[in-house]
Amino acid sequence: MSSFQCAVITGACGGLGQALAKQLLGSGAQVALVGLNREALLALQALAPERCRIYTPDVSNAQAMQAMAADCLQHGGAPDLVIANAGVAGGFETSDPADLAVMRRMLEINLLGVATTFQPFLQAMLDSQRPGALVGVASVAGWRGMPGNGAYCASKAGLIAYLQSLRTELRPTRLTVHTISPGYLRTALTAGNTFAMPGLLGPDEAARDLLRGVAQGREHIVLPRRIGWLSRALSLLPARWHDRILLAQPRKPRAHQAGATPIPGLSDTPCQRTS
Repeated sequence: MSSFQCAVITGACGGLGQALAKQLLGSGAQVALVGLNREALLALQALAPERCRIYTPDVSNAQAMQAMAADCLQHGGAPDLVIANAGVAGGFETSDPADLAVMRRMLEINLLGVATTFQPFLQAMLDSQRPGALVGVASVAGWRGMPGNGAYCASKAGLIAYLQSLRTELRPTRLTVHTISPGYLRTALTAGNTFAMPGLLGPDEAARDLLRGVAQGREHIVLPRRIGWLSRALSLLPARWHDRILLAQPRKPRAHQAGATPIPGLSDTPCQRTS
């Protein structure tokens, strides 16, 4: 049972975000859900309409996110849990000029979107003088660059560094900052993958482990833990050996390839959604 009373979740339409929403609503928490698929959010709201509000801003739009937060604060007060989960993923090729737009948009959502999620709530959470948690969903892909995945890896590596900075800044307060590094989650997006996915984890189990870890005060949470051990073991290899292993793996679909879905804000440049 979650100990959180008032939560905000971005990327709540599916996968990990949807699983988090269901578990928090099931625990009796008041929850604000942010996503782009209004129908999916309405289905979640129906689980507890008196305790759930839904919003559909683009997380990279600071003004829209501030308006969303103002409404949340007016109706529910300062949250004790904010989970920045919205993100997108997809292949990237530096030699293709069209992929520069993909990288820009991925950085806007995966990195800037976390700051635009936290910023409007931060002062209210500090003023409440109650314990609270800020959670950023990064990835083990942020630990090391992978071929054909430079935009996604860069966005998640930047996010990890941003969360480190914020954690240090908030040490003197009652707020904690948590970095989540998932490996492979069992969702519709991974169902079509043809390559090995070690440590494949269901979204419900991942959500349970995430909420438990945050409640326990764990600042760095890998889902599942064994994928973190594997990644760290590979990092001990000489760089050339590590690169050779990575080069042998299939790459994520790029914009013109089958298996890619539209990235928000780039209607003609598809990309795989991760939340």
